[in-house]
Amino acid sequence: MGEFTLRPLISRDRIAAKVTEIALRIGEDFAGEPVILIGVLKGAAIFLADLVRHIALDASFDFVAVSGYGGQRQHSGEVKLVKDVDDSLADKNVVLVEDILDTGLTLTYLKNLLLTRGPKALKIAVLLDKPDRRIQPVVADYVGFEIPDEFVVGYGLDFDNYYRNLPDIVTLRSDVIEARS
Repeated sequence: MGEFTLRPLISRDRIAAKVTEIALRIGEDFAGEPVILIGVLKGAAIFLADLVRHIALDASFDFVAVSGYGGQRQHSGEVKLVKDVDDSLADKNVVLVEDILDTGLTLTYLKNLLLTRGPKALKIAVLLDKPDRRIQPVVADYVGFEIPDEFVVGYGLDFDNYYRNLPDIVTLRSDVIEARS
């Protein structure tokens, strides 16, 4: 898989500016109170790492992992928890951090799960929003970029565990996806 298969969509500079903007909004919304960011592995790890460094609050983080794609391009429709948070979320300000909101199935599942843990507040931050693919009516509190229904990789997002390390977000041509499927 060579770089010729990739088309730039969002540059690292635009991503960095947007991450800073989201961090400032989180800081304003929680006005000096501590927050815990819950990142969805593996895709949100880079976004969460950059985000938490820009939040001017007492901020900690943890991770959850779910399966819903099973190595496929399309969501299977079933979400399973693979890794849970390590500590209690009761009476804490929680920001669920995800790389991309598309069908809404994963975020609906995680939002409902985390609400059962009794957080003081629960907000959702996504780097990318793909509203054309929405099945569940999920709305994120913090959105980096709204994008068209194209397959994107980079900045933590992958295809078959390739491309996560790219600093920019790029689209992957459909013929490459079909050839690898």
